Amino acid sequence: MKTGVTTPKGFKAAGIHCGVKKSKKDLALIYTELPASAAAVFTLNKVQAAPVLVCKENLQKTKKFHAVIVNSGNANACTGERGYKDAIQMSFKTAEMLNIKPEEVFVSSTGVIGELLPMDKILNGIELIVDSLAEDDDLASAEAILTTDTFTKTASGSFMANGKTVTIGGMSKGSGMIHPNMATMLAFVTTDAAVENGAFQGALKEISDKTFNKIIVDGDTSTNDMVIALANGASGIEPIQSGTPEFVSFLNCLGKVMKKLSIDIVRDGEGATKLVEITVEGALTDRDADKAARTVALSPLVKTAIHGEDTNWGRIIAAVGYSGIEFDPSEFEIIINGSPVLKKNYEVVLPAEEANKLLEPREIKILLKLNCGAGTATCWTCDFSEEYIKINGSYRT
Repeated sequence: MKTGVTTPKGFKAAGIHCGVKKSKKDLALIYTELPASAAAVFTLNKVQAAPVLVCKENLQKTKKFHAVIVNSGNANACTGERGYKDAIQMSFKTAEMLNIKPEEVFVSSTGVIGELLPMDKILNGIELIVDSLAEDDDLASAEAILTTDTFTKTASGSFMANGKTVTIGGMSKGSGMIHPNMATMLAFVTTDAAVENGAFQGALKEISDKTFNKIIVDGDTSTNDMVIALANGASGIEPIQSGTPEFVSFLNCLGKVMKKLSIDIVRDGEGATKLVEITVEGALTDRDADKAARTVALSPLVKTAIHGEDTNWGRIIAAVGYSGIEFDPSEFEIIINGSPVLKKNYEVVLPAEEANKLLEPREIKILLKLNCGAGTATCWTCDFSEEYIKINGSYRT
């Protein structure tokens, strides 16, 4: 059953091995014959890889796109003028093979920073991959964008608009260097909806802020991160406008697809054994709640305690304490997987041995009540294990 970028009508994809990596798939292509409008969100890192620069330029040149070409194994970042020219060459070669314009191609790369692309292998791969395009190629393309990931990440959903079925599909990659604004992640979303350009960009930014910008693995933000969304209108509906019931349905469906893709990234965090949802309620503002949740999610002491299945609640309240928000520590409460652990006035509800059992499951929900306002926020993180150090200590080897 299809669940990824080829689920919507009119999209094809492919994934092959072209030689950037030793043996695994390392080149992916998404294509729509129908011209598609686009929306995009990019890394906020001051150091931006050549593909990011090319994508931003192409968004200024045209409003219609046909393809996304992606390589893994090499980030083409911090490669100077040569790297920029290589990214441009990837778009030109893809355009040549598909008989479209270079500016109608998004270019993306992920992998090791500071190394030049093996362009002979990349260009030869682009020639080969076009012949592999298929309407049911969700797995191969999703596999070809992975780096340290341990599984492919795809999602899809649909809704009714004007009596017609509209579908949204997507794939993502990410495992380490994950932190809001954006993480070391790539995500590609496709839909057969027609969406007004401003509404499309607004929707992608809004949902990205609620999903991809709410996930934390290790606090690092990469140079190549992007979310690219394409809408080709193949469903036959009229263009969706902001403020309409159809737009609300589109937002809800997009939110479900992108939430799954983002949570799968955390679930696959490098060396992770547990997926952790952290919700803060009762902060003075939503912004304060978000700061508190992110600080707890990022704390190495909290993450290692979760890995060791130790409900060391002092680490959690301390993290909120240095998050920079205003709250009364004596009003603080902690609930783990529905069971109160700490109540107001530092009342410990469960003995440590019993509380520690709450951290045994692979999926953990931590609710922090500050009891000083109406602000709330949720983010997702994972535990820190010895395996995270092993993976990142030998990443280039």
